[in-house]
Amino acid sequence: MSSRHTIILMQASQNRASRTFTDYESINQAMDGICGLYEKKLKEINPATRNITYDISDLYNFIDGLTDLSALVYDHSIQAYLSYDLQWIRHRMLQHLKKLAQ
Repeated sequence: MSSRHTIILMQASQNRASRTFTDYESINQAMDGICGLYEKKLKEINPATRNITYDISDLYNFIDGLTDLSALVYDHSIQAYLSYDLQWIRHRMLQHLKKLAQ
């Protein structure tokens, strides 16, 4: 299931010009991409800090601070994209990070 093409739709602020999307070959890559966005933000805020650590609650705060975040995941059985909301992304993120931690 995690090898399905995934498009992340994001709006960082109330400004409609902040809308963007990124596409990934899998759900897991999309979750890594969201983590990467957060890590980039942390590096921008803390440019002099060499090693930055965070936990899932920090990542959730970042995600919740976005104006909008959703995912479109390709379903081969219906040959269409299914839309998923922020709660689904949060759940998948937790599953993904737990798997990486093992």
